[in-house]
Amino acid sequence: MTRLSVHLPLPAGFRTVDVLAFHRRDPQQIAERILDEGPALGLDKAFVWAGHPACMAFRFEGEVTEGGVLQCGHVRVECLIDDASGTTGGAMGEGDPDQAAFEGLVRHMLGLDQPIEAFEHTHAGHPELGPLVRRNAGLRIPQVATPFEALSWAILGQQISLVAAVALRRRLIQAADRRHSSGLICYPDATSLLQLDAATLRAAGCSQTKADALLGLARAEREQQLPLDEWLRTLPVEDIRAGLLAIRGIGPWTINYALLRGFGWLDASLHGDVAVRRGLRRLLGREDAVGEAETRQWLEAFSPWRALVAAHLWTVAAGG
Repeated sequence: MTRLSVHLPLPAGFRTVDVLAFHRRDPQQIAERILDEGPALGLDKAFVWAGHPACMAFRFEGEVTEGGVLQCGHVRVECLIDDASGTTGGAMGEGDPDQAAFEGLVRHMLGLDQPIEAFEHTHAGHPELGPLVRRNAGLRIPQVATPFEALSWAILGQQISLVAAVALRRRLIQAADRRHSSGLICYPDATSLLQLDAATLRAAGCSQTKADALLGLARAEREQQLPLDEWLRTLPVEDIRAGLLAIRGIGPWTINYALLRGFGWLDASLHGDVAVRRGLRRLLGREDAVGEAETRQWLEAFSPWRALVAAHLWTVAAGG
């Protein structure tokens, strides 16, 4: 077993509530485990990293307000990476995760490098968005562990409710069955997913279209047609769009959502997101629905932070 650890300071006003809420989506907690009772506040997240079952344990330290804001806090994160046998032995090789990659992943997942201070300074005085930005001060967008997770999750969530998407995600994780020694089941990587066929994915609840898109995505990443990890480092947005649009079953909404949750790109326009449009309608005090074209036009004024604006609108749609 390989063990990596890091201790990082968190910015004042860091919103632990957003991180925990994002990873709390599945009430059965088979791949993520939330700790928010007693003195412990944290998250355990299992996923396949460089071919190995891995589990990251986030533990937040500091005084937490009733709103879930961590004051003057730190985070300690430990990652346990199983070897090929699933337990011990140090079977990690060249190219496997190292300390620098681990620290970068922690910062990525917590959104610590997102320029939210510049965004808030620029738009806190906006007549419509400003009050919401001030109320949600410190809001960052939590990230998933890998771009492949973001893309496959976005495929699963196409045209169904969040509750249904979470249940489908759970069945996919169970079907792939990559277990970590912690007892959690890892979110699969491309290689793990390709151990399944379309019939197995359909039995897990996927439509034929989603099954084909998932397998097409996994094959393209494994064959390096989609160098997702390299793209995460270089973020060539137009290359990412072109590469993903070549996969049947992946469209603009899936790409924009994955650019946000998997690559941390804050200018993705989520005008096609129903919750974003609902949040905008409520923010503007409108009785009638706000369409995609109007939402896209409204978001344009906030480039290069359109996705961050969308995250604020999600809080309105949820009644926050």
